[in-house]
Order: sequence, then C-alpha cells, then structure tokens
Amino acid sequence: MWKDFGVTEEFRSAFQRVLDTAAAQAPDFPEAVHDVFRLSTQVPHEELGHAMEALAPVLSDCEQAAGIAADLSVLAGALVENGAPAGQVGLEVLRQLGSYGQAAVAFMHAWDKTGGGRLPEPGEVSGTQEKRVEEVLGENAPLATIGWWTSLRYGLAAKAMLSDTGVRAAVRADAGALEGLTQIVHALSIRLHEFVELGELLRMAEVEYLLVLDRASWRGFRVRVDGLGDNFQLHTLLADALVGKEGRRLPGTRPDPRWAAACLDGTADPLADVVTGEWDLVGGNGEWVGNDAVPADIPVVDGERVLVLEPQSLSHSWRAGRRHPRIPGSLEVVDELTADEATAWWSRMHPAGSVRHPQAPGIEREEDGDPHPPLHFGVAAHFAEADSGPISTQFAALPPELTDPPADPDAFGPGPFGAHTEPAEPEELDDDPPLPEPVPAPAARSATEPEPAPEPAARNVPEPEPEPQDAPGAPLLPPLPKGVADSWSWAPSWRWPQPPGR
Repeated sequence: MWKDFGVTEEFRSAFQRVLDTAAAQAPDFPEAVHDVFRLSTQVPHEELGHAMEALAPVLSDCEQAAGIAADLSVLAGALVENGAPAGQVGLEVLRQLGSYGQAAVAFMHAWDKTGGGRLPEPGEVSGTQEKRVEEVLGENAPLATIGWWTSLRYGLAAKAMLSDTGVRAAVRADAGALEGLTQIVHALSIRLHEFVELGELLRMAEVEYLLVLDRASWRGFRVRVDGLGDNFQLHTLLADALVGKEGRRLPGTRPDPRWAAACLDGTADPLADVVTGEWDLVGGNGEWVGNDAVPADIPVVDGERVLVLEPQSLSHSWRAGRRHPRIPGSLEVVDELTADEATAWWSRMHPAGSVRHPQAPGIEREEDGDPHPPLHFGVAAHFAEADSGPISTQFAALPPELTDPPADPDAFGPGPFGAHTEPAEPEELDDDPPLPEPVPAPAARSATEPEPAPEPAARNVPEPEPEPQDAPGAPLLPPLPKGVADSWSWAPSWRWPQPPGR
C-alpha cells in the first residue's frame, strides 16, 4: 500500500505542469519534466497509467515542436520502464519516429553526398551542418536536420515502447507500417548503434504463431510465442512445452525447470545456467535455421512459419537466459495437428537426415573405411564452439533516393494496444573456466559408444559500446543546436513530411 499520499499529489501536480508547459511551449517545461522523472519511481503503477492516458493527445498536438515532442517521448518511455502500460502513447511515439526518422535518414544521405566524413552527434548538430546538407535537400534541409537532432531520443523512447506486448501486437497487425519502420530503423542503425536493438525488437514483433513438426514422432503443433529474442530461448521453451509427460510426451530429455524459468521471466540460476540442446532447428523449406537466428528467420511455407525439430547432428549447449532481460518470454501450445494434417505437412518436408548442422562431421559410409573420431571429447568438447548457424538476415538499406517523400506516416494511426537497456549479450565460455554444476544428462548410450559432451554455442553478436546509464535517453534535455533556430523549442512552422491528421 502506498502510504505517502503527498508524493502522489506532488506527482499529479508536476505532471499537469508538464502538459501545460508543453502545450504552451513555455520555458519552464524542462523543470517540470525533471520533477516528473524524480517522482515517477515513487507512485503506484496505476497512477503512471493515468498519466500516460493524459499524455497521448498532448504528444500528438506537440509534434511540430520537435524538441518538446522528443522530450515527451523520452518521458513516456521512462514511465513505461517504471511499470506504466504504453497504450496509445507507444503507437504515437513509433509514428513520430517514422516521420522524423525518415528525415534523419535524408540528413545522413545528404551528408554523404556533400563530402561524407564523420557525422555530427545528434545533440551537437548546428546551423552550419544544416547549410551543408541544404546543397542536396534544399528547403527540406531544416527538417532533415531536426530529424537527425531528435533521432536518438525517439529511438530510445521507441525501445521502451516495444517492450510492451500490446504495442508489439498492434505493430504486427499492420505489416506495411512494420516494414516501413523496419527499413528506417535499419538505415539509422548503420550510424547509430542505439538503433540496433530497436531493429531486433521490431523483428521480435513480426512473429506470433509457429507450426512445429517433430521428426522423431511425426507429430505437429501450433504454438504462440511472444517476447523471444532468439532461437536459443525458443529452443529451451519448446523442449519445456513438448518433451516428456510434463509436456506433450515427445521423446527426449526434459530440460531443467530453471532453464525454462530464465527464458520466461526469471533470472538465470548460476548452478544451472548451461542449457543442453535437444534438436537441430531446420526450416520447413529445408534450410538450416539454428539457434543463433531469431523466430522471424523461420521460413514461411504455405502461409505458416514452419520449424522442423530434427535429431541432433551435433551436440550443442548455451547459457540460459533472455537476450532482452526486461522483456518476459512466453510460449503456449495452442493445438496439435490431427494425424491427417500432420501427414499432409510431412509430405511437403525435406527427407530425414538431409539437413545437418553446418559444423557436423560428414556421414561415414562402410566403403569409406574406418570412421574418423570426433574432433573433441570430454571437457574439450564441452568448451568447443558449436551451433554457429546463420545469423539473422539483415534488412536491405533504404532506396538510394532518400529525399523522396517518405511512406504514409499515418500507418501507425489509432489502433488497439494490449526499457532503455542494452540487450544482455550471451556470455561466451572462456577457454578454461571452472566446470558448471551438472545438468540433466541425455539418454544413456551403450558403454562402447562414447558421446561427446555438449558444446556451448557462441552467439556471434558484437559487443555493444557502453551507453549512458540514465534510461531512456540521457541527458534528458540536450542543449539547443546553435544557429538552427531562435526558438528555444526548435519548432518550425513548416514540416516535411506533413504530419498525419493535419
């Protein structure tokens, strides 16, 4: 129970000042924003939800005042990280990111066309840089410069919004808008690493249902997934949902419950943080998928994303946990295919054994002579790198003519709805670390048939550069770009592209 009613009243008063000063573009707007930041961690989530509802129309009305709109977006992202539902504000932030993000991409394009070199930091752009890109953009140069100036703040706020399952569902429902925003984010991620994770969250939003076929049993299941950052997480939760009597009675070894908990909403248990793989993950089109990929990389076959669970051709293991720790994962078995449905699907699949792990040894035949032993045994096998399947496919960059008017920014208009942290990089095993606590062993084999110990899969993800710790968006209120505009809010009366509904 929240005992300090005075803090709640102080928060309400501060938030009302934010709304009033934003609408009036008053100079005490930054002070009001800072007061709300300070108090937002001390009030109930319900109070934060009420604040987000009141913020939605004001954020839309302030879009022309770019500095104010970007700061309101950052404030909204902070409220979501503190427990508020994103709601309609989340969609409005993504819509404005689409508009100003397109302008930022135009700035990058014009910068390259006028000599290239190191781009100015978004918060340090000035009238000098605006004059430079004017050679290419003409009268659109001011808005392109504004788009670059606000890009980081919108990007950080959008990451917080996409941590909300309702926002991801609403984005997924509009495939055209999702594709357009994904292209803009991909283009910005080339120069601003903060947009890399945002691109990953948009890919997370692409997938809701999977058709999973198990080779060993010839059974099939439809599953609903959400919040899965990679196929390591998907693999672990599929094993938990399908294997053994606690699942759907597929053959195999039940995963440690602590592995599944770390992939849902828990933290990894240091005494059980090495997950042992159960299958090879292969697409329904006969191509390798693997654990390094993401659910959105699973190919679509006849209108459904189809994943085939093949017997392992190479043992592999990885660290338990979630790529995006602030986002809980979920996997639910919706139904099982009938025998006739499963038979129909299997008739379209690749032959058994035709797709193997890229690092698996070749299949020896009798005429080839004595088979060669595996490369590693025992401890060496446990720490050998494995399961380096293809990484997520990168989206193509935007078309060269980036100065054309962008796609319809209305794409993220009103719709249904159900922070800032860098993704937790999977920890690679050192060459000679202490052995982890024992994990459940796979099914016993003949004493004369040695089995290589599982090998941890190194996820080939580059280490991100350190970011400021104040999330999302620090510093909250960047200084005004010198020489760009006289108004402290930097809010031009013209805009390109035109905002929706104006």
